[in-house]
Amino acid sequence: MQHTTIWPGRPALAPASRRAARRQDRHPRWMGWSATTAVVAAALTVAACGSSPPSSGTTPSSGAAASGNVLKTTTINGVSVLTNSKGFTLYSFAPDTPSRSNCNGQCAKFWPPLKGPVTGSGIKGAFGTIKRSDGAPQATFDGHPLYTYVGDKSPGQATGNGLNVAGGVWHEATASGTAAPAGNSSSGGSGGYGY
Repeated sequence: MQHTTIWPGRPALAPASRRAARRQDRHPRWMGWSATTAVVAAALTVAACGSSPPSSGTTPSSGAAASGNVLKTTTINGVSVLTNSKGFTLYSFAPDTPSRSNCNGQCAKFWPPLKGPVTGSGIKGAFGTIKRSDGAPQATFDGHPLYTYVGDKSPGQATGNGLNVAGGVWHEATASGTAAPAGNSSSGGSGGYGY
């Protein structure tokens, strides 16, 4: 073996010997990494095989509670309104029908549809889902597709209530299922976004 000194007191290996030494050094580490990866992949495969897909009906399954889609209510300016699980106000859009959302494309960027299914403890009314134009399920309450609004920056705000944009009027989704009066918003300003 040919030795050259790089650091005082440590011999350097010739190039062919370095490659062999690297393979010997890497092999045990690579095997440990490979074995760990294989164990993780197997665990994920078993977990994926054990889950079942959500039901496709219009009524929410018990999976709605597990997925965090449990609606709540809060009082804003004397009106009991529905909120998502994070406390953000939910809205309905006047041009929608019980089976169709009329807020798509640019509109849906400002008024994100609430993914379904959902449920709500102590809320009287019918929860369901519709299929959006892109095929995604959207939550409904008493036949009204539900949305959040990007103008609401914190829980308890309702800056979108009464706005007439995107071809119709937006209302807070009330726990009673009727539209909240326009102008009953707790907004700190307008936020129509002019689209």
